[in-house]
Amino acid sequence: MFQLGVLRPTPRSLLVALLIVGGAVALYAAALDTSLFAVRSLDVRGGTPAARAEVEGALKPELGQSLLKVGYGDLESRLSSVSAVQSFRFDRSFPHTLRITLHAERPVLVLRQGSSAYLVSATSRVIRQLTQPRLSGLPRMYVSKGAVDISVGQTLAAPVAAGAAVVAPLVSTPLPGGVRLVSDTTAGGLYVVIGGHGFQVRLGDVGDLRLKLAIARRILHETGAAAGSGYLDVSVPERPVLAQNSKVGG
Repeated sequence: MFQLGVLRPTPRSLLVALLIVGGAVALYAAALDTSLFAVRSLDVRGGTPAARAEVEGALKPELGQSLLKVGYGDLESRLSSVSAVQSFRFDRSFPHTLRITLHAERPVLVLRQGSSAYLVSATSRVIRQLTQPRLSGLPRMYVSKGAVDISVGQTLAAPVAAGAAVVAPLVSTPLPGGVRLVSDTTAGGLYVVIGGHGFQVRLGDVGDLRLKLAIARRILHETGAAAGSGYLDVSVPERPVLAQNSKVGG
C-alpha cells in the first residue's frame, strides 16, 4: 500500500520563485515610468465623427503616458466635458494604442428658451446648442427665460427631464401622427401634441408612463383620432377618455 507524502518546497525553489516575482515587479515598475508602453495613438470608436474628434481632443494629454497608468477615473474626468458621450469603455491595445468605445447620448428633444435652442438627450442632458433648430424634426419643448438655467453638458431636472422621459420611448415606437410638442403644465401635468391639428395626448405625471403611451398608441391606431383635433386623456390608464372634435375631410 502506497502512502502519498506532502511535497515541501526546497530553499532553492523558494529563492527561485522570489526572484521571478521580484523580477516581474521590477519590470512592471519600469514599464510604468518608461516609454516601453507609452500611448502613441488613440483609437476612438462609436458616436458621431464630431463626438470622436472631440474625444480625441480631450484625451490628447494621455499621449505619452504609460498604458499601464491609464485608468477609468482619469479618462472619465477628461471626457466629462464631452456632452455627446453618455458612457464609454476603454481597452489597452499593447504596445502603444489606447482604444475608446463610445456610447453616445441619444437626442430626443429640442428645447426652446426664447430665441435659443438646445438639443437634449434621453437622459435629459444638453448635448449642444442649435443654430438652426428648424432643420430638426424632433419634438419641441418650451421653457420661459429664468425658469431653467441651461448650459451645454448639463443634466436638466423637471420639467425638462419629464419631457425627455416622455419622448424617449417614442423614438422607437412613435405615436400616430408624430409628436410635435411636449409640455408640462402645473395644473394638468404632461401632454404631447401630435398630428397636424393640435390633437393632445394628456399623460398626467410620469408614473406608469410606458403603460399610458401603450394605451394611447392602441386607441389612436384604432380610432384614427390623431388626424383631427381633440384630446385623449390617459392620465388614469384604467379610464382613458377620448374627445374628438373633427377629422380632416370629415
